[in-house]
Amino acid sequence: MLEKLRQLIEPVESIDAKKAKEYLSDREEGSFTLLDVRQPKEYEGGHIPGATLIPLPQLSDSTDRLDKSKPVVVY
Repeated sequence: MLEKLRQLIEPVESIDAKKAKEYLSDREEGSFTLLDVRQPKEYEGGHIPGATLIPLPQLSDSTDRLDKSKPVVVY
């Protein structure tokens, strides 16, 4: 399980909100995965359109829901 998660996030690059916004605006919709790792109530209260919700505690068991051929932007 942990190995699947490690493969998904390595190598990882941290970027700030401004760079993330630029990254998303420079790419075609569907060419990346936007992943929201907050809790469902937080997601329901507002999220970035197109984001996939996988709460952080469930992420290691849910990596099969992500397209490994696409970059993943996590918030």
